[in-house]
Amino acid sequence: MNLVITILTITMALSSILAIVAFWLPQMTPDAEKLSPYECGFDPVGSARLPFSLRFFLVAILFLLFDLEIALLLPLPWGGQLDNPTETFFWATAVLVLLTLGLTYEWTQGGLEWAE
Repeated sequence: MNLVITILTITMALSSILAIVAFWLPQMTPDAEKLSPYECGFDPVGSARLPFSLRFFLVAILFLLFDLEIALLLPLPWGGQLDNPTETFFWATAVLVLLTLGLTYEWTQGGLEWAE
């Protein structure tokens, strides 16, 4: 019991010391470079509020969708060891067909073209 109290005391003291040092150690007087909207070495030119292309978000969503599909289908090889593997493979095929039809539709509509 005494060892647990000692460990808790050391942990609390070390955490408090690190939090205080992290709060007081950095420079609290920002200069003009830090207050500028860009810190990449270039002077700001134009507005920082430029519109984003919706095509970028479409490609990002498609990537996430197919990435999630891969993650959901990873345990599929072990589906053959289930009591009813036919049902498991049927539903996996249904998901693949549905996503393939959606991707084909998006492709034929020109949603994946960068230039119009």
